[in-house]
Amino acid sequence: MHNSEYGPFAPKKEPILSHEPQYKMIKCRVNGLSVGKMVDVRASLTDFLRNDFSLTSVKKGCEVGECGACSVLIDGETFNSCIYLAIWADGKDIWTSEGLSLRDGSLSVIQEAFVDEAAVQCGFCTPGFIVAASQVISRGIEYSIDELRKELANNMCRCTGYENILLAVAKANAIENGFDLPKAHRVNRVNEENKKDYM
Repeated sequence: MHNSEYGPFAPKKEPILSHEPQYKMIKCRVNGLSVGKMVDVRASLTDFLRNDFSLTSVKKGCEVGECGACSVLIDGETFNSCIYLAIWADGKDIWTSEGLSLRDGSLSVIQEAFVDEAAVQCGFCTPGFIVAASQVISRGIEYSIDELRKELANNMCRCTGYENILLAVAKANAIENGFDLPKAHRVNRVNEENKKDYM
């Protein structure tokens, strides 16, 4: 039998919430601009960039670091921002797909190559691929298509067969670094031979 001293009807102590958010001030550079923000210590870099700066090219895909849709450059290296805490970005230089465009708003070489090669379908994975490809291109190394396939293996696309994406990266790498375009490379354009595929 319960009474007023013990049991479900007894007076209860005020519970202590152990999950109250804790915040920390971080200062970093986002797409070339110095920023300072208070962030929840549990927040991912994805949430930080999307919610605080409206950088929606950073996509929420798998949220376990497998698909690459949330890829960003941190100090020149590609990271999956969904498994990277925002507080770890303190003092870092972060770039998203939005920051890769030229100052006048025109597309960068890699972005233009994706357009030229029709290397998109739904477009969800595209910003992550562009960011990852930017790091590859920055190395100034000439890659074969097979080598590019390995370099971009951390990024997934559910719509395409990857071929146009690889051609776009190869094209951008050649243009940016002064390499010859692969002989087998063709910009995807409608012609008499493949016109029926577009009808």
